[in-house]
Amino acid sequence: MSAGFASIVGAGPGDPELITLKALKRIRAADVILYDRLVNEELLEYARPDAERIYCGKAPGRHSMPQWQINELLVALVRQGKTAVRLKGGDPFVFGRGGEEALALAEAWLPYEIVPGITSAIGSAASSGIPLTHRGVAGSFAIVTGSLCHDNEKPPRWDLLAHSVDTLVVYMGVSRLGEIRAELLRHGKPESTPVALIERGTTAEERVVAGTLADIHKLAEAMKLENPALIVVGEAVSVRESLLRLEAEARLRIG
Repeated sequence: MSAGFASIVGAGPGDPELITLKALKRIRAADVILYDRLVNEELLEYARPDAERIYCGKAPGRHSMPQWQINELLVALVRQGKTAVRLKGGDPFVFGRGGEEALALAEAWLPYEIVPGITSAIGSAASSGIPLTHRGVAGSFAIVTGSLCHDNEKPPRWDLLAHSVDTLVVYMGVSRLGEIRAELLRHGKPESTPVALIERGTTAEERVVAGTLADIHKLAEAMKLENPALIVVGEAVSVRESLLRLEAEARLRIG
């Protein structure tokens, strides 16, 4: 039996309309789809009726399937001659562990491809009206994880991140917001720095809470924000306020 083929596919940040045409073609052609928790399940409706669907979701502290098992399952399916799609939220190579799955396939000498997706940082920031870069305000941005998967992982270098980039986007950090805030302040980030929290970005349930490093932790607690959510830190966040003000003025003029 000849080997099948694996596509490690980015599903985008939540809005099903943000998936790429290439990703959609792979879903439609798949024999089996291994999908994650943050994948919008509307996308599974594009699969063939006979396609097998396998949930591989990971919530904080609750993994339906450990990563090593996902790797082995993907390899086994391709060896069986299946056309497999590994469907992952956002982009598979941005905190998606797609690199680990690609290595597992490559080490088994099996054919695969990577299909990029709109990563959550870019999609959610744009959806909420925050430009990660903006002329005269922000010329650089960095994406960092706010959680550590293993105890031996090194924490982010908050001392460097506090000053080396204009806009900082933190994934998986809402549960550690107080600690992240304290680290940035300790390393010289001003309390007046604008901050936004984006919950379920790009979806109908999107919520945005904006404040500063001085008060964002209190606002997050009051609004009871939960994952999936992003933390955006930097002066570019203030552009959103200008957009909202201008939109409100336009509505008044039209009305």
